[in-house]
Parts: sequence; structure tokens; C-alpha cells
Amino acid sequence: MYETSRYSASAILDTWVNYSWNEGVQIATRPDLSELIVETRNSVYEITVIDGAGREILIRGGKFFPERTPARLCGSSMRGSFLKLGGIYAGFSMEILFEGQTIVTSPVQSIRFSSAQS
Repeated sequence: MYETSRYSASAILDTWVNYSWNEGVQIATRPDLSELIVETRNSVYEITVIDGAGREILIRGGKFFPERTPARLCGSSMRGSFLKLGGIYAGFSMEILFEGQTIVTSPVQSIRFSSAQS
């Protein structure tokens, strides 16, 4: 007798590898002190890139970051096994390391750069 298993598409490596990754940003490509406004389903976050290569940020927003707080952007995920390191992408949740715990946001709806930057 055969047993059927169901998996989310985000949990299949081929889906992840073949994703276009066009609707987002890798913070390592942004200049230090770049500012982003990231709107998720439930919150708005202000993010300042401190060290893009090291994924070090200052973040404010949501219930965990009421004031600018040093943290590390792990990357983006679909709350599954795979993580797009150092990136913020529409439709994906941000994973942020803060005081030894990982904070996972609701899915990103939009990403904007501060008006002084392109």
C-alpha cells in the first residue's frame, strides 16, 4: 500500500532554485547606511544597513522593535526549510536575529528605498 505525502511548493528545492528573485534586494548590494522601508502584511519596518556584507542592520517596527535596534538580517523564507541569505523579497517573511532568537515577520508586501537614495 502506498502512502501519499503533501509538501508545500516552497519546501521543494527545485521550486526554490528556479524562483526568479526579481522582487527584492540583497542588502550586501546596498551601500552602508542605506535606508529601506519594508511593509509586511502586519507591520512597517524601517531598516538601516550598517554592514551589508555582515548583514548587520538597525531595525524599527513591529512589536519586537519599537525603537531602532541593532540586529542581523538572516534573510527571507517562506517559513520553511530554505532561507535566501541576506535578502528581503516580496511574498517572503524576513528572518531577523536579535538577542539570540530569530524573529520571523509576516510576508513582505513592498520594499522602498528612502527618498534620498535610488
